[in-house]
Amino acid sequence: MTDRPAENDTAAQPENEAAAGVAPQLVPAEQVTAALEAAAEFKDKLLRTLAEMENLRKRTDREIAEARVYGVTGFARDVLAVADNMHRALATIDDELHAQSDPKLKAMIEGVELTERELMKVLEKNGVKKFSPEGEKFDPNVHQAMYEVPTSDLPPSHVAQVIQAGYMLGDRVLRPALVGVSKGAKSSANDSD
Repeated sequence: MTDRPAENDTAAQPENEAAAGVAPQLVPAEQVTAALEAAAEFKDKLLRTLAEMENLRKRTDREIAEARVYGVTGFARDVLAVADNMHRALATIDDELHAQSDPKLKAMIEGVELTERELMKVLEKNGVKKFSPEGEKFDPNVHQAMYEVPTSDLPPSHVAQVIQAGYMLGDRVLRPALVGVSKGAKSSANDSD
């Protein structure tokens, strides 16, 4: 039984030493420096991880927004062929033929015109915009040159004729406009040769 109080005395001894003014054993400076460096390293890793997660969140948000806008690209390109064919069909009917046709044919023509207008509204509603760049400066990013047109009406390298209108989806070219580019008038020195 006498052993127990001795154990209790040793357990209470550090408290008594501190109370008696005996200094507790200090940690060496190298260990403190190493611990501070490790803490700084972990803090740096934490901050880098947080920044990386924020960048990932922003990139994901941007990709989702682009998918919403540009996700219809393939479908829109396919529908443009339908719009072009409807436009060509209507272009073959001149005003005189339209005026002389019987009521059933007029109704059919008007139906095709309404369908074309509705198709263009649906395309515009989904971000697809038609552009016809006649008279604008030639831009190879949005125009596809098919041939040169000698003309004095426009300065060189401007769109003189639009063969097929182009389409944009948002700020991207869905299909470039097919154009004839002005060549400019020949100079009088070349005419004398």
